[in-house]
Amino acid sequence: MIKFTLHTIESAPEKSKPILEGAKKEMGVIAGLYAVMAESPELFKAYKQLHQLFTSTSFDAEELTVVWQTINIEHECHYCVPAHTGIAHAMKVDPVLIDALRNKSTMPTPKLQALHDFTLAMVRERGNASDEQMDAFIAAGYGQKQILEVILGLSQKVISNYVNHVAKTEVDPMFKEFV
Repeated sequence: MIKFTLHTIESAPEKSKPILEGAKKEMGVIAGLYAVMAESPELFKAYKQLHQLFTSTSFDAEELTVVWQTINIEHECHYCVPAHTGIAHAMKVDPVLIDALRNKSTMPTPKLQALHDFTLAMVRERGNASDEQMDAFIAAGYGQKQILEVILGLSQKVISNYVNHVAKTEVDPMFKEFV
């Protein structure tokens, strides 16, 4: 069984060092996911750029959380579900929404339910959402732009979820309470 390296700033490839330094400055620690990703500077940079781009979309904190957690839960990511629970709390997302996502129960608003349903369809259908699924998403108040933004969020989460699956990344101490 392969054991993935958890890089430090000192052990990381040169191209990953500035990204790790930035993450440590931002968070105070190097998250386990980042320590693993540092092995591939290209993947690490892509993930960080996708994250920055996704958080700059038209989605608010609750909608970002719906997309992230819908994907994390569907992919059964042992690391990202608790990490994004902590992130959602830090973003002041309503705990009712956080719990609904984790418990796979109804979202607190019809619009968030439509976002959850559409995101789930995109994951399960591998991007082949039906006309009916897209129409329901549009009818809830979203548009073509948000369809594309869900794809952006999905791209980000595929990277982190799959890295955590293969690396079996240990949940960071700061997120353990949300396991």
